[in-house]
Amino acid sequence: MVEVIGVRFRTAGKIYFFNPKEFQVKSGDHVIVETARGIEFGSVVSERRQVKEKCIGDELKPVLRIATKEDEERAAKNREKEKEAYKICLDKIKEHELDMKLVSTEYTFDNNKVLFYFTADGRVDFRELVKNLAAVFRTRIELRQIGVSDEAKMLGGMGICGRKLCCNTFLSEFAPVSIKMAKEQNLSLNPTKISGVCGRLMCCLKNEQETYEYLNSKLPNVGEKLKTKDGVVGEVQRVDVLRQKVKLIVEDENGDKEIQEYKIDDLLMRKKKPQGCQGCSKGCNNKNQGCNKGHGKRKN
Repeated sequence: MVEVIGVRFRTAGKIYFFNPKEFQVKSGDHVIVETARGIEFGSVVSERRQVKEKCIGDELKPVLRIATKEDEERAAKNREKEKEAYKICLDKIKEHELDMKLVSTEYTFDNNKVLFYFTADGRVDFRELVKNLAAVFRTRIELRQIGVSDEAKMLGGMGICGRKLCCNTFLSEFAPVSIKMAKEQNLSLNPTKISGVCGRLMCCLKNEQETYEYLNSKLPNVGEKLKTKDGVVGEVQRVDVLRQKVKLIVEDENGDKEIQEYKIDDLLMRKKKPQGCQGCSKGCNNKNQGCNKGHGKRKN
């Protein structure tokens, strides 16, 4: 086990581990650390704790010092210099007539490098642009192409829910989302309704997916024949995931069909097959997943 602290370099950015050494730091403090990009100014987001060595990965670098008042002022000056660098880079892009959109500019704390983040539909030949920028700033220049999701994370904005973007406020990494999640949550599959401002599927689909998977596991499939505790047999016409209710198409005494709503507890449910189970006509090793025909059982 190794003692570490978690440091973040931008709002909702990735958390990196560092060795706190003898420094007594608490959440919210600013520290100066050394990274692959050079000397950086970061904020402590998690206090001292023990983690396994395999969770660290690369070599654990130490905290150089707790940020002083001079360091705070220097970081603030860097933010002002980034605004000026952004304007200069925009002018240079127009001058070179490059098909790219500048998103953000970032100075390293020691001013050893200036990073320009941009988006573009394809590859961009920016070699001449880099030369011009290096002549202006007289330091190392790095142009980094990012995707539309990273652009939304950097710039921020408002989601269709009326709140600030999750990726810009608290999501440190993008979780994988799929159209299957929207289907399981009974959402409209209209792309304009399930896409975020970046044009990709909304990250919040992942937030409730685990709950929906649990609730769906207790519900029957549409079209399935079920019997109620009262002895009524019907076909599932619709399921309400959140209310845990099922609408059945049943026949009355006159043979006329009608729709009636039942709670899950009022139905005699059959256990669902585990995901990936092909039925016992197929060989499987899913003993622990509900297969009761002996496939995969250990033979003495």
